[in-house]
Amino acid sequence: MRGRVLLVTGALMASTTAVAHAEPPVTSTGWGSAGSADVLVDTQHVVTGELARCDADGPASARTTGGEAGPAAVFGFGGATCARKGPVASVQTGGQRFESDLLKHYGGPVLKVRTYAVGCATTDDSGSTGSMSIGEVTGFTVPSSIPANYRITVPGGEAGTALATITLNETVTPQPADGSLVTHAVHIKLFPQGGPASGDIYLGTAACNPFGKHPNVALGA
Repeated sequence: MRGRVLLVTGALMASTTAVAHAEPPVTSTGWGSAGSADVLVDTQHVVTGELARCDADGPASARTTGGEAGPAAVFGFGGATCARKGPVASVQTGGQRFESDLLKHYGGPVLKVRTYAVGCATTDDSGSTGSMSIGEVTGFTVPSSIPANYRITVPGGEAGTALATITLNETVTPQPADGSLVTHAVHIKLFPQGGPASGDIYLGTAACNPFGKHPNVALGA
């Protein structure tokens, strides 16, 4: 299926009453990666760590040529770029030619994502925005417009359970909101109700925080 691009999402800090004294300066932060996997298949535990991880504090860019993540998946080429300009931190990550035939062994589909990208940036009004895109896919269907946290269930497990769930444009914000935002282009959760495999595969992660470095945090305030 051909890819779709979603509208930008955002997160704002909950409003607070202004105070008379000046606040100390803060430094926004951001990091990203092309993907990661932490999966248990039978007795084999596969942990890739963050592939091609960048950070606004360095390294500013990273690349991965990809490779096999045990029996769980194959990652293709990926990269990430992080930057900070004045008060604004930004992250752009992406990858290509992801494939997983793990579910095929249990009667499910082969999952393929030809290209994916995700990014975020802090804003001048104490918030963050995120965006993602996804190219041609196999094994599931992408809607024409992808809302935040759009979840797809891959059926076929025992007693009507799911082989996996696939969340597109997964957006994670803390409660109460503090302006920070984490966006995953694709999140595959294996056998969420239990089964022969378990764990998570992420394609593209971008995290931004307008108050990532606040002097009061270091002081324990």
